[in-house]
Amino acid sequence: MKLDMHCHTQEGSIDGKITIAEYIELLKSQGYDGMLITDHDSYNGYRKYRDTLKGNIGNFIVLKGIEYDTLDAGHILVIMPETVKLLLLECRGLPVKILQEIVHRHGGILGPAHPCGERHLSFTRTRVFKKHPEIMKHFDFVEGYNSCESRESNAKAQLLAYKYGLPMFGGSDSHQAECVGTAYTIINDNITCETELIKYVKSKKRTEAGGGYFTGTIKQKIGVFNHILVESFWFYNRFASIFHHKKRKNALNLIK
Repeated sequence: MKLDMHCHTQEGSIDGKITIAEYIELLKSQGYDGMLITDHDSYNGYRKYRDTLKGNIGNFIVLKGIEYDTLDAGHILVIMPETVKLLLLECRGLPVKILQEIVHRHGGILGPAHPCGERHLSFTRTRVFKKHPEIMKHFDFVEGYNSCESRESNAKAQLLAYKYGLPMFGGSDSHQAECVGTAYTIINDNITCETELIKYVKSKKRTEAGGGYFTGTIKQKIGVFNHILVESFWFYNRFASIFHHKKRKNALNLIK
């Protein structure tokens, strides 16, 4: 199966410009068999698919995931069994160690998105990795190819996956239509639901990640000013985490 394992939708991501319906049609037209929706701290893109499109798109598979903003370790891709509903995953700001514990306790898997990319947003560019690199052992996969990253970033991500013996995902990280279909993950099995994908990844079966490079990202357009944007994310993430504290605490209490 050929899948895009990092997809943002207009319905689920504040910076997404592609509706889930358009995303599906674009991938189908390029020969993809499915996708993993990974909106920022939200399942709204998947909910839109579930409520309006499911059952009407042929053999194309749409899987539910999320790109979670941790307090201390950047962006982490999370996939839970289809029977598990965790409001907590829509409340950004958990430390990565707690996120790993909760996801695994409920039968899910997780791995760092673009792990060697931008400072603060990418796991190996955070203080927690530099102080506690052993946290890598508690991930289930690595995004080894992201078409919005540089060749150097992807090469380092692939070395990270090899070092820890983890399967690699490939994803376009698309926020706009022009980027859709620029990266892929090949899975040598017929995956029909999240539980089957989780089982496949946990068994450490072979995956293939690759694709091209998208040259229309915001960081490429704004050049040197991207440094200011990246550094401001640290402050934004801290304030957003504080803002969601009560909601996150209530969601934590629901699963204890």
